[in-house]
Amino acid sequence: MREPVRPPARPSTSPRRRAVALGAGVLLGAGALTQASSSAAPEATASPAPTDRPAYVGAVEVVRDAGATTRSSGEQVLRGKVFEDADRDGRSSGDSGVEGVSVSNGREVVVTDADGNYELPVRDGMTAFVTQPAGWQVPVDTDGVAQFSYHHLPAGSPDLRFGGLEPTGPLPSAVNFPIVRGGEAAQDDATRCAVLADVQTYSGRELGFARDGLLADLLQEKDVAECGALMLGDVAGDDLGLYPRIKEVLGASGLPLRFVPGNHDLDLDATDAAHSFDTFKRELGPTTYSYDVADIHYVVLNNVKYPCTPEDDADGTRPHCADPENSPTYSGQLGDDQVQWLANDLATVPQDKLVVLASHIPMVSFADQTSTKHQTKEVREVYELLEGRPALSVSGHTHSTERMNTGDSYAGWKTAVGVDALPFPHVVAGAPSGDWYSGDLGVDGRPMALQRDGARPGYLVLDVEGSEYVDSFRAIGEPVEKQMAVSLNSPRWRDWYTTITEWAATREGWEQAPPVNVNDLGDPGLVTTADVAADTFLTTNVWYGSTDTEVSVAIDGGQAQAATRTQQATGEAAKTGALYADPAAATRQLQVARFGFASTSGDEAAQGFELYAGSDYGPGPAQPGNNVADRATHLWQFRLPSGLSEGVHRADVTATDSFGRQSTETYVFEVRAELPQQGFRSDVFAQD
Repeated sequence: MREPVRPPARPSTSPRRRAVALGAGVLLGAGALTQASSSAAPEATASPAPTDRPAYVGAVEVVRDAGATTRSSGEQVLRGKVFEDADRDGRSSGDSGVEGVSVSNGREVVVTDADGNYELPVRDGMTAFVTQPAGWQVPVDTDGVAQFSYHHLPAGSPDLRFGGLEPTGPLPSAVNFPIVRGGEAAQDDATRCAVLADVQTYSGRELGFARDGLLADLLQEKDVAECGALMLGDVAGDDLGLYPRIKEVLGASGLPLRFVPGNHDLDLDATDAAHSFDTFKRELGPTTYSYDVADIHYVVLNNVKYPCTPEDDADGTRPHCADPENSPTYSGQLGDDQVQWLANDLATVPQDKLVVLASHIPMVSFADQTSTKHQTKEVREVYELLEGRPALSVSGHTHSTERMNTGDSYAGWKTAVGVDALPFPHVVAGAPSGDWYSGDLGVDGRPMALQRDGARPGYLVLDVEGSEYVDSFRAIGEPVEKQMAVSLNSPRWRDWYTTITEWAATREGWEQAPPVNVNDLGDPGLVTTADVAADTFLTTNVWYGSTDTEVSVAIDGGQAQAATRTQQATGEAAKTGALYADPAAATRQLQVARFGFASTSGDEAAQGFELYAGSDYGPGPAQPGNNVADRATHLWQFRLPSGLSEGVHRADVTATDSFGRQSTETYVFEVRAELPQQGFRSDVFAQD
């Protein structure tokens, strides 16, 4: 998560890509790429496992029998093998080794020999892991967390609030990695993966929101058991003591789970970056690794450096690391060892195989395009390593949804991290927590939590068949077909927006009432003829729209006309403010009645509501929330015809993605010469 705002005191150059007919529903956004089999990767030829076969529950085999762990030179080495756990007992005795599997210590990468054996250099603090080959599966624990690594930290973690890693003691004589043959993913059939960004539960109550929203939707997903779910960081919200319950809740999905480290998964009391994710490692696994599913090579990177130091600002690009007032803090950095590991890992991957690069902080983003802290320092080095390869970057952190195509460009990237245009597609996956579980409660009791860009809380589904993929957005609690919101941006709405946002910028506490509220705004679906003459726009927020999405509007059954995308992604800066806002989301975000919650129970937590790490919001009059959808990469505007007659009108808005798939929303609005009285006309019934 990008750190939250705290409360006051108290045209694309990417080619159009062919669609793959996978699953039902509207899938906005996709990519089609070519992949070839790796000569180093083993083939799994077993027939698909029955669908009722239980999950492969097990663990890495750690052998401590005083066997040799040093070379004749005296250098320590880690030895072991990757074996086919045919009887699923987790023990290598009697099982065959698997040739051609990559094993790493987080820097060096080796490939197993004909007997499945490997040998790696050793250093304290390293994590050894196996790269799951396509067509095979590593074991999971009882919560579904993938088990494929061994942490080597002989003395254990320093004293940390949440414990970190226990001492691992002397180097084992062998660390053996069990794998079993997979099912449909081994056969080049369609496979589906869930990709989730910030679940980010700070409290037990917020974990309940995640259970009732995200988990409920994951249980309805079809065909994701083979690939499982990849969590793009900020699994927790600083309180790492919630990990056991988080794992149990997410594990109830029945999916294999893998995790990316985020800046709210940190051991915040760590004084050395070497130990800042020790508790994450204990509970969730490595911070850097790779794995294959079907025709995709996933690469997980840790680009959260904590604490960053003045040395990280030696070139003057990371002033936040040298600012004692903000110390300790984090920074979007990989470091030399991880860049070297990425180079070594990619050297084992065919040049034409799709690489999905997963990190918490984006390589670059629209939302934080001018920031060095919230984008990746080594992004150009990563691009060089991936040059000529089909690739896709997926990330979280911003609590917004961004689908950016090859060739897209924004002004801030050049100054911040030296990037002109994207060499391959980048996706910021949105957040299941939305805008940090903020906003009013919906009819189901969960916060609306509309994101910074107006998108609904949600996650991605990545469908793969052969060498092609389709990525789609799921709005939590909504049918698959729900992909957009439509509203009117009128002069009256812009005046209301400006009045309340200017006031919010200077408010001093929750006891203040804003100068206007939604009652002052009145009916947002009704505009006057003067409003229409003075630029009223039908605004469409296509939550997963991109530069190759087309939006058209047909008024009253007439001919469809093209709407205009507010951001062209041709090197411009972010367009912000009332004119470029999403009224559907911003109106909700600027008037949160939940501030007014109060009780006489004596429970302080029952007053107003709580966000982030215990920050109080309210009680007091309804207030604007922290984030307002005043910009986005995926907004389209259609100016209402100036001569539009009085009466009720219908707008049919259709979004067409790069595959030709369509999603349509119908919006009904009124035009009147003057605004009708909004309240009951009591004067009509007055006594003479």
